[in-house]
Formats: sequence, structure tokens, C-alpha cells
Amino acid sequence: MSSPIPGRLLALREQMKRYGVDLYVIPTADFHGSEYVGEYFKTREYLTGFTGSAGTAVVLADEAGLWTDGRYFIQAETELSGSGITLYRSGAEGVPKIQEFIQAKLPQGGCIGFDGRTVSAKSGEAYRKLAKEKQGKCLTDVDLVGAIWEGRPMLSGKPFFFLEEAYHGKSTADKLADLRKEMERVGANVHIVSSLYDIAWLLNIRGRDIAHVPVVLSYLVVTLRECIWFVQNEALSDGQEEMLAAEQIRIMPYEAVYPYVAALQGKAALYDPATVNDRIVGSLSQTIQKIPGKNPTEAAKAVKNPTEIKNTIAAHIKDGVAFARFMYWIKTHIGKERITELSAAAYLEAERRKQEHFLDVSFDTICAYGAHAAMMHYAATPDSDAVLEPRGFLLVDSGGHYLEGTTDITRTLALGEISDEMQRHYTAVLRGCLNLASARFLYGCRGQNLDILARGPLWSLEIDYQCGTGHGVGHLLNVHEGPNAFRWKQQENGEQGAVLEEGMITTDEPGVYIEGAYGIRIENELLCRKAGKNAYGQFMHFETITYAPMDLDAIDVCVMTKPEKEFLNQYHRTVYDTLSPYMTEEEKQWLQKYTRAI
Repeated sequence: MSSPIPGRLLALREQMKRYGVDLYVIPTADFHGSEYVGEYFKTREYLTGFTGSAGTAVVLADEAGLWTDGRYFIQAETELSGSGITLYRSGAEGVPKIQEFIQAKLPQGGCIGFDGRTVSAKSGEAYRKLAKEKQGKCLTDVDLVGAIWEGRPMLSGKPFFFLEEAYHGKSTADKLADLRKEMERVGANVHIVSSLYDIAWLLNIRGRDIAHVPVVLSYLVVTLRECIWFVQNEALSDGQEEMLAAEQIRIMPYEAVYPYVAALQGKAALYDPATVNDRIVGSLSQTIQKIPGKNPTEAAKAVKNPTEIKNTIAAHIKDGVAFARFMYWIKTHIGKERITELSAAAYLEAERRKQEHFLDVSFDTICAYGAHAAMMHYAATPDSDAVLEPRGFLLVDSGGHYLEGTTDITRTLALGEISDEMQRHYTAVLRGCLNLASARFLYGCRGQNLDILARGPLWSLEIDYQCGTGHGVGHLLNVHEGPNAFRWKQQENGEQGAVLEEGMITTDEPGVYIEGAYGIRIENELLCRKAGKNAYGQFMHFETITYAPMDLDAIDVCVMTKPEKEFLNQYHRTVYDTLSPYMTEEEKQWLQKYTRAI
């Protein structure tokens, strides 16, 4: 079957010619800078055939390129084959950055095109600067991919729901009061919020407009006295507008945000240029004092309050029960019945659905056998669905949304015989995971200071993984949340990442990915806590809040240090004590074996 991609590229180029566009940029984005996007917004996927969650396409009259990160190099190479689109591996040696590529390719007096609603204000400003250097211009008010996309899905407008205080722990009124204090501190009297995660957290609402991300397509404008929510009418159910009015929140139509911000005069507007789109910022009048900066809510929601922490731990216990039962099933049924990647993922989801207050998986489950696991974000399809055999590794990266919170866990399971190299690599990954989890550090450290603890055992083997070690996790929100993270490289914008605060939850997930052979990842979530305080300062430590066995069948105990073994044994005692009350007698005996001391 021939690929439709060359035909779509041809149609786009005809539109580019019609509008005088020399170079067209298609990011992976909605109107809000979201990491994952709804079906309506998958223009880059439609145009290129690449299905990964991150990437930017750039199309010219005679060539096209796609930039994506290390999680997707293998997948993108496969999916772009035969498309006429060149893969640019972001961050790899000798690979130009997108802006460097545009600078080199844009002709003198040329035109850069992009949909200003799907490009951040920060990126839009950079593209305009590049165009100006060539005495060119930008076209930002036409969606050229939308013009050729027949049968494009409708914009989602699903009903939302209010999260009860028993689950969120802090009222919208109190959150708005804190936000307004921050606005006044930076000299702003208007705050434009585009991030769907921040809006959901601030208003204590959750929705269904992005698969596995419980958010509502909307914008928010907060003044020192008003709070205006721009949302589709379809999202509102009976009585909800009155409930919002009681919280002093006024409703306006979704698309009305553009004329609203254009009509603002003489205000000082705070906005995050990384998430607020180019068209919104471009709509602001010359009388507006622009105050670009991070949303104050980003840091606030990253630090979980006591109610959120209590609920999140409860969610992890439920999730641990589900995963342990899944692991028991895999270990006792492999080789005895036909199990595939898709049927294994379905079994795990069914176990999660048995848990009280389960709402959804927190992302599409990655259930990857053998060489498939070398693709960090592999997604099994009916065509690729591998049959699991009693040998090699199965990597399962999964999670759930519960009313109590969001989970993200990865385990790599030995299904039978593994090679010495696989065992050596698995043990190095395990050691890295344990070393980071057991860290004790002074307050003021950032993820960049601690990342070496996870990579150290791998670097000693002169291997690495092409991604960060960990990310923040939202509270019944996006599974990838900032600003906290573990990574060793400083970000391109010069930011060092957030100081690790008490109450932050960050994943710990080192890995090894051998193309064409296997992949290994182990992931727990770490809750940052205060430790002792003395003359040297405030010390911090992590509490592991993920409860599931590490696969002892794959470990080479001989290379582990005594502290590593002691930490693993203590962790497994906690796992057994936490999960065993929910297990059958047979499951309990199995769990005891897989959490035994080494």
C-alpha cells in the first residue's frame, strides 16, 4: 500500500505557493502549548505519518524535515521511510537546530509560514527575527495543513467535572488569592493563562478533551478582581455556570479570548511566552506592558499539599496491587498460553479498572517485547503485536488516573532466559534507580545536581540513554509535569531546572536501549521530603511511593554494593507489607518470593 504522505506534501506545497510561503513550520501543538494533543490538532502527524508525541516538521518547496528527540529516533526512522521527509535527530552531533536550519534555508526576502495559534509566542518571535534578518516576513493567520486535511476530526468539547476538596485540598478562592499576590509582586494586573494543566489545577476542574490527560480546552484571564474562563459551551452542564459564578468566575466563549485581549488597554499583562500562543500575544495592543514569565501556578501545583500527597500515595497502593497482579499473571502464564503485547496491556488495564475510583490510564501503555523495547515510546499495533515467549525482556511502562491522583510506573520483566549482557545492563539500570532514590542532599539542589547518581552505573559501562532521568507528575493531570526534573544537560534556554522542594513528586527512570535487540527501564516515583537540619543546612531525601517488585530474576547480585542490596531489600519489605493485604493466598506467596531479601 502506497503512502499518502507524498501526496499530502504536494498539496501543502500548492497552498504554500498560493500564499507566497517559502517555508512552513508545523509543530506538535494545540492552541495551548500542550505536550499531548487532541485528534483535531494532529497536523504534524497527518502531514508526516510520524505518530510520536513530540516533533516539528519544516516544509520547503523541494525538501522537508522532521525534528524529534532521542525517545523517538528509532520510531521516526521507521515511520518516515519512503515519505520524502528527512529525519533530524535533535541534539545529535552535527544536526542543525530548527532555527539554524530555517536561517540557512530561508531565501532573501522569503516568507516563513505557521499557524499562530499553534506556535508559542516565544517561538513566533524567534521566527520573525529570522525572517527580518533576510528582509522577509511571516504569515501566521492561515492554517495551511487544515486547508488540505479532508475529514479532519472535530474540535473536542467534552463535559468537565469539579474535583472535590477531599481530593484537591485547596479551594479555588485560596489559589486565586495566592496567584494575585504573585501578580502584584511582579507588577501585573492581568494574567493570561493558556496552559490547560494550570487552568485545571487553579479552577479545581478536570475534563476529557485530550486522551488520557484530564483537561478542558480553554483559556483563562485573571485580573486583580475578575477571573474570566473562555470555554466552549458544549463543555458546560446544567448548573455548572452558576457554581462557577459562585466562585467569582465569569464564562465567555472559547474563541472570544482573541477580541478580549485585543480590547485590553493600559494594563500590565503577565503571560508565559512558552505556552501562550503567538496570536494571543500579537493581539495585545501597544498600550499593554508585557511581562513575560512563568505562570506562578506552575511552581505552586508542583508542590503537592498534604491532601494531595495522602491521596497520591493511596492511588499508588491501588496501582501497585494492579501491577503486582499483572506481574504475577505474566510470570506464571508465560509459555503456557498465547500472550501478546496488546493482550498483556489489556490485562494490566483490566486490573487497574478493578480498583476503586479508577478513571483512565494516564497514557497509552507501552508494552514492548524484545527489540520493540529499544524504542522508548513504542506503541503496539495489530500489525506489530509481538507474541511473548519464555525468553528475553518485556518492558511495561504504564500508569493510571484515579480520583486520588496519577501514577507512572515502569518495570522490565525477564520472561525466561536472558544473556549475560542483558543481566549486566539490567543490574546497572536497577543500581542507578536505587542510587537516586536513596540520595540525601542539601536543600537547594536541582535535578541536574543528582542525575549522575542514576547514570553513574551506566556511564561506568560507557553507555547512556537519550532522554532525561525523570519528570514531575501532575495530580490527576498531565503525567509529565514541570518544573522539577532529573536531567544532566542544562536546557537550551539556560534554565537549570527547579530547586527540589518538599512535596514535589519526580520519576526516577534510568534505562538502556539497544537498537534491534532489547530495552530496559525501571521507573519509580519519588516524593521529596525534608530530612535533618543542622549547621550545614536543611537536608532532603526521597520517599519512594511506587509499590511493585523489581524483577529479581534479572539481577546479578554480585555487582551490587552492600548499601544497594540493603536499600532494595528494605524497598521490597515495604512493597510486601503494603500490597500483601490485598492479595489472595496464592498471590501473596508469589509476592513473598519476588520481594525476598537478596
